[in-house]
Amino acid sequence: MDGFMSKKVLIYKTVETLEQLPEDSIQEIADFAEFVLKKNKDQLHQQHAGESALTQHAMRLSESSLNEDWENEDETHWDSFLE
Repeated sequence: MDGFMSKKVLIYKTVETLEQLPEDSIQEIADFAEFVLKKNKDQLHQQHAGESALTQHAMRLSESSLNEDWENEDETHWDSFLE
């Protein structure tokens, strides 16, 4: 909760500072904040896409070794539990 409160305090102080600036400076800061937000969203999206690709690659790599277990005729007695 401390991080949350610190964020609220920082936002409050930033707003107080913004209120003292001329409108063109406020617009410049607003544009920069939007740029930073987009950059963070893009990085998060790339990170998730990379994790997804890595997971899919790992699944493909393990498929052949797992297939040996799934297709093992010695293990057919387990099939009765699926019926």
